[in-house]
Amino acid sequence: MTSKPDIRRALAARFISRAGSEAAFFIGVWGKAAFSLHATPRQLALVMFCLSAASIGGSVIGGVLVDRYGPKRVIMGAEALFVPVALAVAAADSIATLVPLVALWGLAGSPIQTAAASLAPYLVRDSSELARMNSLLETAGSAAFITGPVLGAFVSHAAGVDSVFVFDALTSIAAVALFARTRIDGPRRSETRGNPLKEAAEGARVVYGMRSIRFYVLAGTVTWLGFGAFGALEPLFYRDVVRTGVETIGYVNAVFGAGILLGATMLRRLPRSVVSARGLAAAVALTGAGSVLYIGTADLRVIALGALAWGTIVGALEPLLRTLLHRDTPHELVGRVTGTAQVHRQAGELVPLSFAPALAAAIGVQQTLIAGGLFTATAATLGMLEARAIDRAAAPAPAEIQPLLASDEPISPIR
Repeated sequence: MTSKPDIRRALAARFISRAGSEAAFFIGVWGKAAFSLHATPRQLALVMFCLSAASIGGSVIGGVLVDRYGPKRVIMGAEALFVPVALAVAAADSIATLVPLVALWGLAGSPIQTAAASLAPYLVRDSSELARMNSLLETAGSAAFITGPVLGAFVSHAAGVDSVFVFDALTSIAAVALFARTRIDGPRRSETRGNPLKEAAEGARVVYGMRSIRFYVLAGTVTWLGFGAFGALEPLFYRDVVRTGVETIGYVNAVFGAGILLGATMLRRLPRSVVSARGLAAAVALTGAGSVLYIGTADLRVIALGALAWGTIVGALEPLLRTLLHRDTPHELVGRVTGTAQVHRQAGELVPLSFAPALAAAIGVQQTLIAGGLFTATAATLGMLEARAIDRAAAPAPAEIQPLLASDEPISPIR
């Protein structure tokens, strides 16, 4: 069984790795594209499209590898591969070179994200300890989300935006070193390994075949459909609407991260009935409304308050979604179901990129982002009937599931 020192090393590795990831995404990718290379809305959408498309492939691969070899080996291998890729992105000097390098960055990083999301069941043998372990992992991830963008802003200010990718590479090396000394249980399935494509398809069949899991995954997809345009337009919102520098993105996202922790604290005080399909649908609707509050003005004071409010709602949504998926997924399929959920997340981000730049050119960046939030809120409200049907058909309520403190799934599309 994994010892307490092993758990502490795993938590430290997740914090360090994700801090680098958040810094590199918000300050590195966004800052380099929008502020250093002066990307247009279409060019930034292309960067995000290629990043998300490559991450889909990495999520599928990561899910199969986790169920075959366990999350530790996947994380160590992917983190090691990530180091030269991150350094290569730092060398990009045009959008034409940035696009393929960022795609490779996403392909290398998404298995880390999938493995980390599957890590908790491998750290404990007793399912009664699963919630506590998830809470510890999510706490580390949320702390990294707060500190990562701020550290990235400091690094960028002191040494330039490209240095943020060097920082990201160093965090990957540190994560490999920590996991190398960490004992984590391997896979717990005995069947013979077969065709990887068939194994991946098995995870997809579970997602699409089980009514509850299908609803949870689609609820997450709706969320990211509404927010997909943010990846292409939010840096331009700060540059062209708010008229501020790249460091502001890091600082505001730190406020957003503080909201995530606040939302997680509030979740544990809500009634048990919230851990349900109806609770998830309500959380998705509120998340859409929260994004409108965040993006609805060019006043930095209001934006900061909106970031805190939106982060608070996301802080409740993400752990709720993860709890429901973990509750209903067979252990031997955790990696592949998580990988399939990640595919849906990335696909949800891809679709808006096909029309968001044109829409932004027609009606404005801020108006396009507001429309995305309204879409999410409306779609989630319409899904409430299906959520009620799922809850009515469910078995008698299980023992109370402690909510996670915040999702270890990064807001950024990798790691």
